[in-house]
Amino acid sequence: MSARPVKRSLTLRGHRTSVSLEDAFWREFRRIARDRGQPVNALAAEIDEARGTDAGLASAIRVFVLEEVRSQSAS
Repeated sequence: MSARPVKRSLTLRGHRTSVSLEDAFWREFRRIARDRGQPVNALAAEIDEARGTDAGLASAIRVFVLEEVRSQSAS
């Protein structure tokens, strides 16, 4: 498991982009997408659309994953 961010490729609304995420965040992000029955690209597009301009996509994904994990552990 890498503690360093690794560049991952995504396609958002037909456009290729990349995000640098640590393995732990990437695995949880993929698990959340799978549990929701969504492709990773679709979930990333939702996060991208909701993030506004204050944060980069990788940061927005990390915060999303953290909030999801917290809400699941509170249940």
